[in-house]
Amino acid sequence: MKAAVYRGVNDVRLEEVPVPEIGAGEVLIKVDTCGICGTDLKKIHTGSHSAPRIFGHETSGTIAAVGEGVTRFAEGDRVMVFHHIPCGHCYYCRHKVFAQCEVYKEVGATAGFEPSGGGFAEYVRAMDWIVDRGVVKIPDGVSFEQAAFVEPVNTCLKGIRSLNLERDETVLVIGQGPIGIILSVLAQREGAKVIGSDLYPQRLVISNGYGISETIDASKTDVVSHVKSVTEGRGADTVILAVGGNALIRTAMDAARPGGKVMLFAQTQRSEATIDPSAVCVDEKILMGSYSASVDIQDETADFVFHGGVDLSKLISHRFSLNDSVAGIELASHPQPESMKIVIQTSANR
Repeated sequence: MKAAVYRGVNDVRLEEVPVPEIGAGEVLIKVDTCGICGTDLKKIHTGSHSAPRIFGHETSGTIAAVGEGVTRFAEGDRVMVFHHIPCGHCYYCRHKVFAQCEVYKEVGATAGFEPSGGGFAEYVRAMDWIVDRGVVKIPDGVSFEQAAFVEPVNTCLKGIRSLNLERDETVLVIGQGPIGIILSVLAQREGAKVIGSDLYPQRLVISNGYGISETIDASKTDVVSHVKSVTEGRGADTVILAVGGNALIRTAMDAARPGGKVMLFAQTQRSEATIDPSAVCVDEKILMGSYSASVDIQDETADFVFHGGVDLSKLISHRFSLNDSVAGIELASHPQPESMKIVIQTSANR
């Protein structure tokens, strides 16, 4: 089969690799659509993971084969697959910090080599503990593109729930790319007044289309001053930073009111950042983070994606065939004003 294989820093190649073999309790999934996530790109460009690997974890497709003992799924079932599922009983699971569970950190979906998600390939093997709790059937009438959003929406909903938003809170979401828009939509569903900001006006137009009516063109307007001007000088009750890198952490802190919350949602690369510690101590601002998905909200997330009436596929700006997957990864690595969610699809005629 074909796969986009990571061979080293900034080195992804289209190659022929064996179709994964499955064992008892496992399933083989023929991939239809896999979104390109920022965490995939981070691994490709920083060399944080050994090579070779096949990345991709926002995956939907069709069951091609089932292993011995699998009864919940059959060949032909349309599914999406999570690549991480926690053990459910360790210290971190008992405290519902699932992403810190050692079993959760083990990747249970692979297209070959060291398990790394595998969605950038024609076929993915889902291991037994993933089949037990991390493979979700796609209802009739729901597209593979829509279903590929279940995992990223889960990560967003996890973050929103940890904020414990109150109705009519003002929430500033910095960054209106696909993740920022999903966070904005979910925060608005909680009853919050959402303000979205971005440097690209094109993205704000898309955000408006998802019901985020108040937006800031950060290329023309000072975000902190604007937020304070519409909150009687206080600042936002909550600020979510949905942009990678550390450059806007200080802006996020400054935009939050005293006693408010700042959530880092895209800072997945180990590094150092400068903050004003008195903003946390004297101003009592809460700096927090959220990472990866939560098994506790898996059903709720799937219900939202499948039946919530929000067409997430409109966030897709570019579709690349697997043959052109390296070009898709390149575009995702250098986002343009008109690029939003970029997906790889195995159908050769796309």
